[in-house]
Amino acid sequence: MTVGRGRIYFPAPAPHIAGMHDPDPSLEEIDDMARRALAQLPEAFRSATRDVALIVTDWPPQHILQEMEIDDPLDLTGLYEGIPLTEKSSFDQPLGPDTVWLFRAPILAEWKGRGNVRMSDLVRHVVVHEFAHHLGWSDADIASIDRWWE
Repeated sequence: MTVGRGRIYFPAPAPHIAGMHDPDPSLEEIDDMARRALAQLPEAFRSATRDVALIVTDWPPQHILQEMEIDDPLDLTGLYEGIPLTEKSSFDQPLGPDTVWLFRAPILAEWKGRGNVRMSDLVRHVVVHEFAHHLGWSDADIASIDRWWE
């Protein structure tokens, strides 16, 4: 609190919450937030995530947008690519590891648009959502316990 000329000034909301004053988090900072979120998962879930690649990039690749028929890349904050654990078979011949993608620019846009969440909370939400797909959860399953979007 600051007092001056008969007025009392309270500090503005913390920039990491309002999303208006701090520089945008870098790819590395978002990657660190994501890895901290994974480290906080209960061991039963954390162990299931160890073989999944985590990629943080600015934008969704064009081929992903085309495959998903997404016109606006800001609509995609994250993506799970792979075969969910509930569907895996010893006969599967994967071309690469299962992958969770986080897309920095859409995450930043949502963070700034909301203005009322911490970046680390938003990143944690996206990470948990995408890794839930790896565990075999559908969007409807996730929505039934995660009221984030309300």
